Amino acid sequence: MKITIVGTGYVGLVTGTCFAEVGIDVTCVDIDKVKIENLEKGISPIFEPGLDPMIERNVNKGRLKFSTDLASCIDGTDVIFSAVGTPPDEDGSADLQYVLDVARTVGKNMNDYILMVTKSTVPVGTAKKVRDAIQGELDKRSMKIEFDVASNPEFLKEGDAINDFLKPDRIVVGVESEKAETIIKSLYKPFTLNGHPVIIMDVPSAEMTKYAANSMLATKISFMNDIANLCEIMGADVNMVRKGIGSDSRIGTKFIYPGIGYGGSCFPKDVKALIKTADQNGYSMRVLKAVEDVNDDQKSVLFNKLNAYYKGDLKGRTIAMWGLSFKPQTDDMREAPSLVLIKKLLDAGCKVKAYDPVAMHEAQRKIGDVIEFSKDTYDTLVDADALMLVTEWTEFRFPNWKVVKKLMKHNVIFDGRNIFDNKEMLDNGFEYHCLGIKSI
Repeated sequence: MKITIVGTGYVGLVTGTCFAEVGIDVTCVDIDKVKIENLEKGISPIFEPGLDPMIERNVNKGRLKFSTDLASCIDGTDVIFSAVGTPPDEDGSADLQYVLDVARTVGKNMNDYILMVTKSTVPVGTAKKVRDAIQGELDKRSMKIEFDVASNPEFLKEGDAINDFLKPDRIVVGVESEKAETIIKSLYKPFTLNGHPVIIMDVPSAEMTKYAANSMLATKISFMNDIANLCEIMGADVNMVRKGIGSDSRIGTKFIYPGIGYGGSCFPKDVKALIKTADQNGYSMRVLKAVEDVNDDQKSVLFNKLNAYYKGDLKGRTIAMWGLSFKPQTDDMREAPSLVLIKKLLDAGCKVKAYDPVAMHEAQRKIGDVIEFSKDTYDTLVDADALMLVTEWTEFRFPNWKVVKKLMKHNVIFDGRNIFDNKEMLDNGFEYHCLGIKSI
């Protein structure tokens, strides 16, 4: 079987590389020539643990190829996965121009049956638009060629995407024909040997499943952040509350850790898109609108704590920041809470010194040199008036507190991920402020 993946972002590149890993002939297509040239050398445009050696291995074995010309890849291809970006428009709806461009290119160049699969996160009804776009181009050519359109949403966690693909909890596929179902099941057979199912459904349900899943996870995050804020006011300990509710099998322990808001490429975009889709169909997603409001406010929590601690006297203060990416094991800065925090600190007249194990280049590309990018964890702390823990990278968990104390001007820590112990911080001579626990 030969497949083509269009788009070499997180979804497309991981998908294509993992299919190649099990012996499938894969061509990944992207319009970015520099990106493709680097990929041919085994250089990935993203940071994802384990991805670079897997790319290099499959390129060397001839199973993984790259191209900038989709039209030239269509002949002989059995399945085309569309994994191009669907960025939010100004109104929050998903921008489908790239998805439909791919569909039109397929329609202009196909000569035999093709299964067209939307892998990107797209609103309900997109598959019909893709079908119409392909059929429209075939009609212009006066060609009658059979094809199918399917929906196969991804459920990959940045930082653990390869493991998620190779050992999936489930594979969700929306199909319109038995032929498409047979092809998809055959394609995914190597990944279902662990007993997890391929869940076949209609196309609109598959499109909705992706949005519903991300929105549910986002809801858990915002709910827990709301509870954490109330815990601080009432004198409760959110860590105890989290353990208490997490032991309930109906709730579970995942996504109930308080923090400074969700970010990344999925949750913010998908929540906005689902809200907009509902609005366009005369329905208000009241819970999700509240989820979004809580998340927006939560990104300012650490700044508000700092501002209250210094009684509004922030001008000229040096703030150390550990972590920039929206979560560990990725360099993704999209919708990262650190961006909101940095802007607020700079607007208040602070100097910001930051360190992140992998995301500093991406952060610098995004915001320029408005902050100082430090060489390591301790370099950020020199003469700092406060330390803010923003991303819970493993290397931040056990610092040498004697060194930290010696380097900082004022020994106060604002922990946005609750990774340190309140009593331990006090015993080490720090003023410690976290989330969902009243400061002592």
